[in-house]
Amino acid sequence: MQIGKKIKNLRLKKGLTQEELGERTDLSKGYISQLERDLSSPSMETFFDILEVLGCTPKQFFDEEEREQKVVYKEEDQTGFIDEERGYRIQWLVPESNEKEMEPVRLTLQAKGEFKQFEPSLSETFAFVLSGRIAVRLGKRTYFAKAGESIYFHASDEHQIINDDDGPSELLLVATDSYL
Repeated sequence: MQIGKKIKNLRLKKGLTQEELGERTDLSKGYISQLERDLSSPSMETFFDILEVLGCTPKQFFDEEEREQKVVYKEEDQTGFIDEERGYRIQWLVPESNEKEMEPVRLTLQAKGEFKQFEPSLSETFAFVLSGRIAVRLGKRTYFAKAGESIYFHASDEHQIINDDDGPSELLLVATDSYL
């Protein structure tokens, strides 16, 4: 079991940043990052403190009883987060998708809205623009896509998705690895 991935998933479901989780548990953002990447192991006391902040019992955390594979996900299965300052809303379309190989999300960007900037990684990213027009900054280049167009790139450079339309833009984004 990868404890770090499960902690990250719970944190994202709560809409917390690593910094916010760290503040609530008196831990540093760097330590939370190490835990989530399974580079460090917490003490039992620290682990229980983290679970308490994330609203999860140890039994729920470690419960891996065999379940039938879920194939269809309904709207009520989705979780979301709104960043009013940066002007975006993200919806995780599949619960616990950040524990899987790919992570599908629906991203809505308000006029002038921008999704967070990402460091280079091994991730691959696909997006389909549902409405509006977006700009993708990839390294030193910028690419544009409008409704009905697709985007695909390797995230080997610093990258960011920005709304390039006067109104809202919306896209379906699927990334591999730990992109989001």
